[in-house]
Amino acid sequence: MFAQRHGGVTLDGPATPDETGAAVTFTAADGAPAECHPPFPPLPAPVPGAVRAAAEALAAHAAADRAVGVLLVRLGGYAAGVFSGSPARLVDSKTGSRQVHGRSAAGGWSQQRFARRRENQAATALRAAADAAAEVFGRYGPDRLDAVVLGGDKRSAAGLRELRGDTRLEKYLAKGTGRFLTVPDPRPAVLRDIPRAFLATRIRLTEPESIGPARR
Repeated sequence: MFAQRHGGVTLDGPATPDETGAAVTFTAADGAPAECHPPFPPLPAPVPGAVRAAAEALAAHAAADRAVGVLLVRLGGYAAGVFSGSPARLVDSKTGSRQVHGRSAAGGWSQQRFARRRENQAATALRAAADAAAEVFGRYGPDRLDAVVLGGDKRSAAGLRELRGDTRLEKYLAKGTGRFLTVPDPRPAVLRDIPRAFLATRIRLTEPESIGPARR
């Protein structure tokens, strides 16, 4: 525990929100800071300045009832879903996969033909992911979704923005959070469990500099 390792944190002591409302820093007795980044920034202003009140505000913000679209994409596999309520519950979804061959070790024309085939398969898989997201998100519309979270692998997710002539997801991707969720093959079970990741508060700890020589 942070407080135990660093001499405690006074519950009535100060908590410091950053200017953007995206993080709150708690400082332990020995000066070690814990920078907390809650989901779906910014936090409602103003953030209380006392530790106990700020921690309660962080927890309440993370647990708030909101509609969240989730799109997970890895090479060949995809899962699109909408979560709502508090605690977040999966209310609509679609998952699937398309075959995409691995890279070939062959050379020459054979390798080039294989590479073109693989590119076509990858494009087809991304199109299927876009179709699923457009179908699931489209039943709500961009105005009824509070945020959209992307995950899977970053290369495949980036490919969604590069689909030629496909603008169906633009308004949804504009609601994307800055948090990307790296997940394994996006199966239904992975999608159902994803609120653990997108509702988590990420914490960055910094150890204080040692004062004086270390004891032996």
